[in-house]
Amino acid sequence: MRRPILPALPLVVTELGAGPPLLFLHGLLGRARNWLTVGRALADRFAVRLADLRNHGASPWSEEAGYAAMAADVATLIEGAAAGPVTLVGHSMGGKVAMALALTRPDLVGRLIVVDIAPVRYASGYERFVRAMLAADLSPGRRRADVDAELAASVPDAAVRAFLMQNLDSRDGRLAWQPNLTALLQAMPELMGFPEHLASGAFPGPVRCLRGERSDYVDADGVAALHLLFPGAGVATVPDAGHWPHAERPDAFQALLADALTR
Repeated sequence: MRRPILPALPLVVTELGAGPPLLFLHGLLGRARNWLTVGRALADRFAVRLADLRNHGASPWSEEAGYAAMAADVATLIEGAAAGPVTLVGHSMGGKVAMALALTRPDLVGRLIVVDIAPVRYASGYERFVRAMLAADLSPGRRRADVDAELAASVPDAAVRAFLMQNLDSRDGRLAWQPNLTALLQAMPELMGFPEHLASGAFPGPVRCLRGERSDYVDADGVAALHLLFPGAGVATVPDAGHWPHAERPDAFQALLADALTR
């Protein structure tokens, strides 16, 4: 039995430019500002909106952290802006939110672009990151450099650690994590999967998946799962990029994104 969904939360949004509506959804432990560079590059042609999803960035927290709740938040955001069908771009977890919304509220999505994600279950790779963040000493007097050094023991990859550290904020003179790490950790089994009740759905609009060449998130099985729910989906590969192609190879990614937005 599915849990009842609590009322939608008001998401904090960064707005850029004017034109047809284009909404970006970040990934797990990300935030809207991850997409600022891409958004600014498109602001001369689109009304770009970069949303902080619930339990992330500056948006509200909730114990409910699943895809149905996040999709409901985004639906309310689109309806509240009276934007009509939007072009929706979602990366990783945000891509799953975007797919869930397209399958349940196709009237709100005119075009769907998912970045390096498929509607399948993944092995939990983020759980250890969240646990490491929760275990970090954030007592008064601690500096960002101290926390970074502590995380290095369990997160040796400097690039991944920098991604996690962007979530470290200063509140009332002491450090604090912006995301609701406890809720995200509890929801991790659900976040690694995709809602089973959507397995028989189909979205009729245009869909493009932009994957990283060095990433294994959208393999042959992922492409097959994508085509089951989105029969017309095309797949394009960002050369020499991993799971964060928009950050790792921005020029190549933006070229493929521009193509997906105009086809």
